[in-house]
Amino acid sequence: MTQGESRTPARRAVLGAAGAAVLGGSAVLGAGTAQAVQSAVAADAAADAAKDRGRGHGGDGRGYRSLPVPTVIGHRGASGYRPEHTLGSYQHALDLGAHVIEQDLVPTKDGHLVCRHENDITGTTDVADHPEFASRKATKSVDGVSITGWFTEDFTLAELKTLRAKERIPATRQENTLYDGRWDVPTFEEVLRWAEREGRRRGREVWLHVETKHPTYFRSLGLGLEERLAKLLRRYGRHRANAPVFLQSFEPGSIQRLARLVDCPRVVLLSAAGTRPWDFVVSGDPRTVADLVKPEGLRWIASYAQGIGPTLDLILPRDANGRLGAETTLVRDAHAAGLILHPYTQRNENTFLPAEYRRGTDPTAYGDAFGALKRYFGTGIDGLFSDNADTALLAAAEFTTGR
Repeated sequence: MTQGESRTPARRAVLGAAGAAVLGGSAVLGAGTAQAVQSAVAADAAADAAKDRGRGHGGDGRGYRSLPVPTVIGHRGASGYRPEHTLGSYQHALDLGAHVIEQDLVPTKDGHLVCRHENDITGTTDVADHPEFASRKATKSVDGVSITGWFTEDFTLAELKTLRAKERIPATRQENTLYDGRWDVPTFEEVLRWAEREGRRRGREVWLHVETKHPTYFRSLGLGLEERLAKLLRRYGRHRANAPVFLQSFEPGSIQRLARLVDCPRVVLLSAAGTRPWDFVVSGDPRTVADLVKPEGLRWIASYAQGIGPTLDLILPRDANGRLGAETTLVRDAHAAGLILHPYTQRNENTFLPAEYRRGTDPTAYGDAFGALKRYFGTGIDGLFSDNADTALLAAAEFTTGR
């Protein structure tokens, strides 16, 4: 059974609702137009920013405590349905009803922040099909891991804009490949302008959840992320404590740096218990994630952040058979420290679900995602990242109403 056979009705597109603003950004740039990209983006951004400043679209002042609980965060947009980190993916997540939309930020060679989960763009763009960039393929060590591919920091924004986005895991999400090539790699400034336009159209603020990727690595290249991010947030009025944006990073040092630059809410991401944040490795800090999730570590995080984003396994570990085990004390301990929890990542496919919620033998087919979500929400988490925002929203509604 293929991915599409089991759930075609649940995968109906709402592409029409995305509108011309999204599709307009997908025209392929010819070689003769590449030089005009940066100036066009800058001019458009300046015009939109001036309008937004005049209309006061920096948030309505309610802050993150006003968000629904559980909060559903569109993970890389609607990455269960569209190629991740594209304006099409962000738009679809918003149209599905996600409360918050996530972006991951990496820099270009000329210092622009763009939205990609990794700086290695081999699997998420058609860069390998561009012979003019064949010589850019390289092997690098990123956070101690050797990677061979093409990297955003080796491309100018104009060059990057000649590429098209594609589905990252086509063997698992075959239907998503229909949208390969529809969108380019968006800059974060383009996303900010999109969010402001959508906010005006809908009459409400559009929340973003923004991650700095590999900040220590990029700072070593002279491409520090935090200052560039703070500058953009200030330009669009999203730097205040009540602004509709979360800032997140797996490196606590990046969050501490951002805390000195802007006032918007901040979240420390936490990987597997035995791992160490890369900035800890570089600085010689011996603490692991297991140390950070103890009450003392959580109090330390609460001194500069408002929340944590742990892997779901830190809350409900899986046993050797892949089944969920006994709940840890992390939710209780984090709440005691005054922190909210936005764990990651909920996905519908069998291959990602705990063993007891898988259905059938096809790893790409949907399992009992509702059953798994009920278990997760029952721990008391404040929200979660989901590739399938519509599923998570329905499960959250059923959980809050006691159905």
